[in-house]
Amino acid sequence: MNICLNDKIFETLSSVVTSENVQAYVIGGWVRDCLLKRDHPEKDIDIVVIGSGIDIAKKAARKIHHGTKVSVFKNFGTAMFKNREYEIEFVGARKESYDRNSRKPVVENGTLEDDQKRRDFTINTLAISLNRETFGEFLDPFGGLDDLKKKIIRTPLEPDKTFSDDPLRMMRAIRFATQLNFTIEEETFNSIKENAGRIMIVSAERIVAELNKIIMSSNPSKGFILLEKTGLLKIIFPELDNLKGVETKDGRAHKDNFHHSIKVLDNISRNTDNLWLRWAALLHDIAKPATKKYLPDSGWSFHGHEFVGSKMVPDIFRKLKLPLNEKMKYVQKIVDLHLRPIALSQDLVTDSALRRLLFEAGNDIDDLMILCEADITSNNEAKKTKHLENFRIVRNKLREIEEKDALRNFQPPIDGSEIIMTFGIQPGKMVGIIKNAIRDAILDGIIPNEPNAARNLMIEKGIELGLTAVDQTT
Repeated sequence: MNICLNDKIFETLSSVVTSENVQAYVIGGWVRDCLLKRDHPEKDIDIVVIGSGIDIAKKAARKIHHGTKVSVFKNFGTAMFKNREYEIEFVGARKESYDRNSRKPVVENGTLEDDQKRRDFTINTLAISLNRETFGEFLDPFGGLDDLKKKIIRTPLEPDKTFSDDPLRMMRAIRFATQLNFTIEEETFNSIKENAGRIMIVSAERIVAELNKIIMSSNPSKGFILLEKTGLLKIIFPELDNLKGVETKDGRAHKDNFHHSIKVLDNISRNTDNLWLRWAALLHDIAKPATKKYLPDSGWSFHGHEFVGSKMVPDIFRKLKLPLNEKMKYVQKIVDLHLRPIALSQDLVTDSALRRLLFEAGNDIDDLMILCEADITSNNEAKKTKHLENFRIVRNKLREIEEKDALRNFQPPIDGSEIIMTFGIQPGKMVGIIKNAIRDAILDGIIPNEPNAARNLMIEKGIELGLTAVDQTT
């Protein structure tokens, strides 16, 4: 296992623990990802020490670089520091016991095996010795290496105890299965189903951290299907769970909007690492249950679901403890606009409609188009090709309009203060009428997006409203 310890950082750590005469091991994700030949995305290294992890962290930090800052978390018996490449965390080996109604364990000093028992899955119990006399020795008491080979997620102890102790481990099982494309072992999977209700004692912040990791995986639909099958989804994200199912009337059926939404999420994940655009993809049809209607003449309708969906976004973000800032507003905007390019791709595209779309989408127009293309989930290849070609035409037209009229993040060339000064009026309704008339004239292509044309229209509109321009030369 020396291949997993071939970085110089491990030589330094080995010299520290050997000189201090303590046993220490690299454990968890670093070992797992090394054996899978997978780049560890966070570049973090977990060290378990038989003794004080805090003391060894301080000594290792001084050995690596005298000025290295060590963050100490005494309540958890852990300490960590960063260098240019890695984040290294040290913990004293411990055993834990839990009260059923709390996530806070009673912690005692323990052996390496005690520490491995308290970990979530066998693939995360794998440990490699750092001590000079046993450097590279591999310790695998729970068959984690075999589970890695079989691509299985399994708990080291009886799964009901593992999930009862820390219910977040149910989310982590699904997250690892999604990220690694592993299967959750049957007993472990059934235990998640049995214990799903325990997730309610876990904070929303910890749950959404796992959700985000599922969303950022290469095939996130796998995670959401597992969340649905285990019963976790209806507890942590009922709005998404409500999209499930197909209703049929008069022989007419609508599509399953849950499976459509996660397929769109998969599609968009191939084209962007933008977490918030991925959230917009997941939520773009979130209001379809609330807007569903059956019309005998035309079939199923979800009229206005984009507008209603955008209004649902703040409540969803609030409940999930997602940020209620510009990121939330971005998701709202993308959800609200997601049908606009689709409508333009199906009709004769007018410059006016394209200008208005550019005005409303601003710098997010490219992201909006990526979502619209991902929204094509038809199995009919001819239909899919036709839609993509229509979107290509819309993209080209948008590019032409933008080059000609500079409408991204459009600001009219005349502002309210100039209108007030020109006519000598107070702020109020008439200022808004004139501003809107200038904006609409530019977006409709009646006048160019330039100051002289806007001023002429301002004067013309003011006269219509009974205003007289103030002579500003006297």
